[in-house]
Amino acid sequence: MTQIINLRTARKQATRAQGRQLADANAAKHGRSKAERNLQDARAIKARAELDAHKREPQA
Repeated sequence: MTQIINLRTARKQATRAQGRQLADANAAKHGRSKAERNLQDARAIKARAELDAHKREPQA
């Protein structure tokens, strides 16, 4: 015996699946993991600190 399928529900599920697939592709293309973001932030802070360490005090 065949399954009875509600076409409206099936259409909504297909649309959601397509949206999830697009979101996953965008995340892989543009996204960064939390660890990568934290690493980049830490490197930026360290670079700023090293640059500030080389500044000279103004001669008064």
